Amino acid sequence: MKAIQVHEFGDADVMRYEDIPDPIAATGEVVIKVEAIGVNPVDTYIRSGVHLIRPELPYIPGGDAAGSILSLGEEVSQFSVGDRVYVTNSSGSGCYAEQVSLPAGNLLPLPDNVSFAQGAAIGTPYGTAYWALVNRGRGKKGETVLVHGASGAVGNAALQIAKSMGINTIGTAGSERGLELVRQQGAAHALDHTQDGYLDTIAELTGGKGPDLILEMLANVNLPRDMEVVAKYGRIVVIGNRGPVEINPREAMMKELDILGIARFNATPEQMATLNAAIGRGLADGSLNPVIGKEMPLAEAVAAHRAVMQPGAYGKIVLIP
Repeated sequence: MKAIQVHEFGDADVMRYEDIPDPIAATGEVVIKVEAIGVNPVDTYIRSGVHLIRPELPYIPGGDAAGSILSLGEEVSQFSVGDRVYVTNSSGSGCYAEQVSLPAGNLLPLPDNVSFAQGAAIGTPYGTAYWALVNRGRGKKGETVLVHGASGAVGNAALQIAKSMGINTIGTAGSERGLELVRQQGAAHALDHTQDGYLDTIAELTGGKGPDLILEMLANVNLPRDMEVVAKYGRIVVIGNRGPVEINPREAMMKELDILGIARFNATPEQMATLNAAIGRGLADGSLNPVIGKEMPLAEAVAAHRAVMQPGAYGKIVLIP
């Protein structure tokens, strides 16, 4: 089969499109015919060697995919050959390939109303958004959440999940196309984060109090301002960051606000089961509907890794084997 392999950590150019043997399902595993692969920023961090996850080389990148089951290993009873599935609870590697063998517990049924491309956009984006909004951010019905980078895959997922929970949303984006997507997802307000002072109206938009919760995708740029505009007793969940930042802790003291990190691999099996069940219900009833921004051939993984790190995010970048 064809697959992307990384033989050394480094820039996107270290990825190679190669022929490797087809996988064989071990006990408790299934082999999937991969139909679509989600590209995430975390894939680039692992590939470059700066992430806590450092796979043994050579390795195949990618933690998100969707496809149909080709074969079952021993002791697998919850799936059948031909079932449509998507990957969740992944180790963060193995999916940039025409086939992948994974533990059956890392897979969930893909509803018939969800395409394979959309299925590849579920695991990391929706899992991250739910974990940030619900588990870490403690978002509640009637509150207001500000979602930075709301036109990207995680931000878009957060808007949809918040709407399904009765949480009011404000989203930011960096292009008119992205702003329109934010509005389409039900945000009460869409703010252009390329404009100076784009958060100056946030108090007015929230009745003078500020957002109860902020989901932050670029903390090294936005965290100081987040601390200024968030409501008293507010919460800021740091989902993304690309460098150090200087803050004034007095802002946190005077507002008694919480600044929270997120690392979904800290979730317990019980927490992941609750998360996956909630996402599954949303997919089935249509309240969660992944937006695909671009489909690219698997052979163009290098270009996809560069694209996913560019500003102006719009939906999910998906690779097609």
